[in-house]
Amino acid sequence: MRKTILIIYFLFSFVNVFSQELNATVSVNFQQVANGNPQLFKNLETQVKEFLNTTKWTTKEFTDVEKIDCNFFINVTSYGSNTFEATLQVQSSRPIYNSNFSSPILNINDKNFTFRFIEFEAMVYDQNSFNSNLVAVLAFYANMIIGLDMDSFALNGGTKYLEAASNIVNLAQPSGYKGWSQSEGSNNNRYFLVSDMLATTFLPYRKAMYEYHRLGLDTMSEDVKKGKENISNSIQTLAEIQKTRPNSLLVRTFFDAKVDELVAMFSGGPQVDNVKLLETLNKISPLNSQKWNRIR
Repeated sequence: MRKTILIIYFLFSFVNVFSQELNATVSVNFQQVANGNPQLFKNLETQVKEFLNTTKWTTKEFTDVEKIDCNFFINVTSYGSNTFEATLQVQSSRPIYNSNFSSPILNINDKNFTFRFIEFEAMVYDQNSFNSNLVAVLAFYANMIIGLDMDSFALNGGTKYLEAASNIVNLAQPSGYKGWSQSEGSNNNRYFLVSDMLATTFLPYRKAMYEYHRLGLDTMSEDVKKGKENISNSIQTLAEIQKTRPNSLLVRTFFDAKVDELVAMFSGGPQVDNVKLLETLNKISPLNSQKWNRIR
């Protein structure tokens, strides 16, 4: 009997050591909705969180400490007949080696988030079909988060998951929901986000993500100045995109996540030559020029 209990305990412990990839928090704001039952939106929040955190997105084994921290903020603007109109803010971060700090990886606001939701209806991700825009959008960003996280640890390490996100785009395009097509009159949607990341033209973005995090932030515990120099070099890598695609979506996405971190990093600590860095930052991200002026 004791032996049986120990075996059961061991198996239970083993299952809990290895878990799904995401540590997602979900928040649903419905203040703009006058005709909704608060419990409905609470159930939406709960089911989305369970879907993100219990779906197995990769074949890899993640321990609890390896889970990727991410946030999904759903702002519902209208609701009727089980159909929701909303915006979605997605954020993710990754730990910095040998420190208690995390670095933001993704911070994006998706303004085309319309979906149907029926309470307690199962949310199931099928990588080979499109059945729900809610599931498709969440699965798209789950794969984007994992892909970018892996890119930050190994050069082009997240290709498999970016390709999975691209496959979701292809399956979702015939649905008619906004955000999936290249013909919507804007290059600021899910289609362009992932297609740019996989395009040869934008390889400097993915290289910069690796240089910034693995060669820069992760080395700062041993040599802060060297780490900052590598981060400065990563900005020069990112600037290569400007030559052919000025004001690109990916460069804007990079700075939406990184602007405050960069200002804080280069405004104190061991000094490096910021002249070229500032020149490049103002050239490729002029909208943040007031913040760049705080770097000395």
